Amino acid sequence: MPVGQNHSPEAIKQIIRDLYFLHLNPIQDIRVIINENDLFDFQVWIYGPTGTPYENGAFRVKLMFTSEFPHTPPDCKFLTKIFHPNISPSGEVCVNTLRCDWHPSLGVRHILMMLRCLLIQPNPESALNEEAGNLLLENYEDYVQRARLITEIHAYYRIYQEEGKSPRKRSSEMKERRVDKKRNLKPF
Repeated sequence: MPVGQNHSPEAIKQIIRDLYFLHLNPIQDIRVIINENDLFDFQVWIYGPTGTPYENGAFRVKLMFTSEFPHTPPDCKFLTKIFHPNISPSGEVCVNTLRCDWHPSLGVRHILMMLRCLLIQPNPESALNEEAGNLLLENYEDYVQRARLITEIHAYYRIYQEEGKSPRKRSSEMKERRVDKKRNLKPF
């Protein structure tokens, strides 16, 4: 698998170890999509946690690792529009773990868990989206209503709901269809 830029052997080992661990122990409501052309550039689908304004949303996030990884954290960017105090309108994420609290031992799993927790418990005191931060502090009901509206408009999960399917199950359903097609093939 190609690795893109000039990454250190330590970085390559860390990414491979993290991805393998995620494969063995997946995180609930998170699906990792690896770029086969560059191991250090992959995307993640985070499904909105139940009981939050992001419930029923599917949010695509891009993780970009620099050549200094694991000594510096990756850049995280939400590609799906979201109304959240700690996520800017352009998708950048503001969390201490990705800024001053980063440690090389943390790794990809920790980042993904932190992003999921951010959807459950926003931190309006360190807001990148001031409008969302102020609304959360001043009028929680209006914040929830606005976050749900943006989720309904921009997150892709609703498409699957209308079809009676869940994107969480979609990949396994597709595998089952492929297996069924193979079974239906008749030898010459």
